[in-house]
Amino acid sequence: MNTAYYSISQVADIISVSKETLRRWDNNGTLVAQRCPDNNYRIYHRSQLERFESAQSLFNSKWDEELRATPLRSYKLIELFAGTGGLAIGMEKSGFDSVLLNEIDKHACNTLRKNRPNWNVVEGDISGIDFTAYHNQIDILSGGFPCQAFSYAGNKLGFEDARGTLFFEFARAVKESNPKVILAENVRGLLKHDDGKTLEAIKSVIDELGYQLVEPRVLKAMFYKVPQKRERLILVGIRKDFANKVQFRWPSPYKRIMNLRDALKKGELYDSDVPPSDGQKYPEKKKQVLSLIPQGGYWRDLPEKIQKAYMMKSYYLGGGKTGMARRLSWDEPSLTLTCSPAQKQTERCHPDETRPLTVREYARIQTFPDDWAFSGPITSQYKQIGNAVPVNLAHAVGRSLIRLLNDMERGKTTI
Repeated sequence: MNTAYYSISQVADIISVSKETLRRWDNNGTLVAQRCPDNNYRIYHRSQLERFESAQSLFNSKWDEELRATPLRSYKLIELFAGTGGLAIGMEKSGFDSVLLNEIDKHACNTLRKNRPNWNVVEGDISGIDFTAYHNQIDILSGGFPCQAFSYAGNKLGFEDARGTLFFEFARAVKESNPKVILAENVRGLLKHDDGKTLEAIKSVIDELGYQLVEPRVLKAMFYKVPQKRERLILVGIRKDFANKVQFRWPSPYKRIMNLRDALKKGELYDSDVPPSDGQKYPEKKKQVLSLIPQGGYWRDLPEKIQKAYMMKSYYLGGGKTGMARRLSWDEPSLTLTCSPAQKQTERCHPDETRPLTVREYARIQTFPDDWAFSGPITSQYKQIGNAVPVNLAHAVGRSLIRLLNDMERGKTTI
């Protein structure tokens, strides 16, 4: 498709409304679609979208300018809950030097060691690590702690009240190392977890530790040169002795949205087609069903009799269940990758072949480099990749953090 035109799916993602809303707008004249001459699908010209702030940000991207950001000195980083290295690679590409990475999963630790023998990978439970040796030696402490509810009485959670959660361990590491900046990433669901109480508790502890939290923001990876519709909640905290002198600026989106073809074929994102690798297989019965699904389709594209047999009780329940019996499309970003590409709730079928995505296809959709090797059994490799922060998203956030630390270094007031 001409890059001046966008599909209904792309527009829905760009302006954060549903495709159903766009169809309704088309019918009532709010935003009238054009029709693609090849297939009569709804399409929109760039000029129709310029009134939307998110589209303006895409069309007037400062990505190339921000790409030139380099650290004024060596900035030191501690990463907790490091996983298989998605965030760490992105931060490394931005110019950070990792001095410690902690992860409890042995296969993920082996992955980190295999690819970066020079990294200080500390395997094991975070509660057993003393961070006091790094006090005032660290520029950024980062990590994606698991989302857990807090159990406490009263309206405000204090640092000590968070004991028993992995966020407490994250907060303890902050208290002991006293970095200039903290970076936390999490699932979008944290915004509403426990009716918003969990996030309010986290904000309260961060404030008590002496950090001013930038208003958290959900970043859509597809806007940051990642061919995937993954969303991550990003929290940035600035130590209060710097907070009134500098301002964190969120990364600009890339100038276009990458799709599955960009991930798996030679082009702008990779200089070769995806290399061959191991992958899971569908049972024959499931393969027969999925062979009937068109590119970009899902279970509702099956004959009704097969729908009922495949979905069983789920057929009669509400909700779209759009991840079930799902075949990806070359022309769209992938759906969010999960820890397994073949489970019934989260199928991610190859667009042409009737099979799950392979390990290397998974890795490319998460924008890992082709030379990043994964350790452990194949189920663990899928899990490591599926849980990772996309490398290019991490790189974009990392560049924003480099600019922030450069401003601190210069003593520059940017407010």
